[in-house]
Amino acid sequence: MIMKNLVVAIDGPAGAGKSSVAKKVAELLGLDYLDTGAIYRALAFYLNAMGFEPVESPYLTEILSKIKVSLSDGCVYINGADVTEHIRSPRVDSIVSSYAALPTVRRCLLSIQREQAEEGGLVADGRDMGTVVFPDATIKIYLTASDSVRAKRRHLQLLERGEKVSFDEVLRQIQNRDQFDSNREIAPLCQASDAIFVDTSSMTEDEVVDYLVRLVKENSNQVVL
Repeated sequence: MIMKNLVVAIDGPAGAGKSSVAKKVAELLGLDYLDTGAIYRALAFYLNAMGFEPVESPYLTEILSKIKVSLSDGCVYINGADVTEHIRSPRVDSIVSSYAALPTVRRCLLSIQREQAEEGGLVADGRDMGTVVFPDATIKIYLTASDSVRAKRRHLQLLERGEKVSFDEVLRQIQNRDQFDSNREIAPLCQASDAIFVDTSSMTEDEVVDYLVRLVKENSNQVVL
């Protein structure tokens, strides 16, 4: 089944499972997947590694103009270098919101994200997909879960990757990021007025995926067999 010119915007807080769910939903619907979180994480990682603090400066626009972010086969590249393994670290977790809140960074990535939809249908996840990037999306979903459930999921992911971090630390990072993302001046995290609210606290990932695929099919008339 192919859905042309269909944009599914999935927003929600950190640890809600947006990326893994969006990727599977896109695959099942035959759509491209736009991992906006990975793009922001890659930029945050690169700028931090280069010693650039998350503040506006005369040099930021120039630096961003020289950075090329690309996604391919689940990997993220900065100027051709694979940074996939670096961008999901606790360090990047703690700094990505600060860089993502910069107006210059958001302006740089806005056009890049919108251009992806011009090629055809896609599923995009992030924090302002339905409110800013794709305000005319075919269907908007706000995906969330309790902060403790999100912290448990994130903690398990980190442990499976060999990261030694306590649950309390992960929970603290989740809560801090929620506070920051919801109160930033530029494109704060919030549910779009026409988005469907989905609480995944008591759902498995497969249950969430099945439910979202059903929602898309029920709310879209752009299906081409």
